[in-house]
Amino acid sequence: MGTPSQGSAAVTAARVDLCALDLMPVFAKEMIAGGVAGAFSKTAIAPLERVKILLQTRTNEFGSLGVLKSLKKLRQLDGVMGFYKGNGASVMRIVPYAALHFMAYERYRCWILNNCPSLGTGPLVDLLAGSASGGTAVLCTYPLDLARTKLAFQVNSSDELSRALKRGSPQPAYGGIIDVFRCVYSEGGVRALYRGPTLMGILPYAGLKFYIYEGLKVHVPEDYRSSVTLKLSCGAAAGLFGQTLTYPLDVVRRQMQVQNQQQHEQFGAPRITGTFQGLVSIKQTQGWKQLFAGLSLNYIKVVPSVAIGFTAYDTMKHLLKIPPREKNKV
Repeated sequence: MGTPSQGSAAVTAARVDLCALDLMPVFAKEMIAGGVAGAFSKTAIAPLERVKILLQTRTNEFGSLGVLKSLKKLRQLDGVMGFYKGNGASVMRIVPYAALHFMAYERYRCWILNNCPSLGTGPLVDLLAGSASGGTAVLCTYPLDLARTKLAFQVNSSDELSRALKRGSPQPAYGGIIDVFRCVYSEGGVRALYRGPTLMGILPYAGLKFYIYEGLKVHVPEDYRSSVTLKLSCGAAAGLFGQTLTYPLDVVRRQMQVQNQQQHEQFGAPRITGTFQGLVSIKQTQGWKQLFAGLSLNYIKVVPSVAIGFTAYDTMKHLLKIPPREKNKV
């Protein structure tokens, strides 16, 4: 049994820890909560994310396969660890992205409430704040998303078609995230690190996600809003609806990220240079169905991803004792 002095020391240490948490700025707590939520949700669906990228970009090898057959083929080619190829870059991107996204959303939301009272306090505020925060976060982290896509695009192909494609249109064999940055920068400088319709797809999706999630929660009685099941359901609906509307833009972004000059010069394939030109080009050369390639897989992964993300963020806010939004105005 401890002495009174030991008990007193433990109480003092607990008070110091409590004070340190209380002294932490609210925006820092929001960033921590967002980063943890992002890393947790992204790692949970990493295998499905890898297959989705392959369905979107490697149309000759995976385009005719379904989700389960693609997973099986990927395991045969790259092994179990192949499911997480590029996940390091993905987590490195999602932690700062989610941290900035959630924190910026809270800050933009407070600013709108304080400076634009005519907009009210409804879902429209969440739509605007979510879109602005998505743009802010993606501009800071997009190069990591580019690296993740290029690493996930690589497959240790064994079939003759794949080897022929590699000989005719070689893609650089990247050794890691830093190697991707070095190669891409040598091709086109800083601008090349932002290849793809960076904001076109992110802004509407980010805004719709918050709009639907917060809008659904508003219609639920106050006593039930802390329910984990409710948060998971609202998050799943938000991700499902938001991704469906913006998915073709994501396909254009992925194909812009993995295209190279050799494909354009040797095969005469039209080079995607912009969002709308990319949509038209993909429809004409690959068919309109390619604009939705991997969408069924996206339905499978987006439900747990967004649901887990929102639920983890709300849980972290509670653990970090972040004040309710109504009491947290700038």
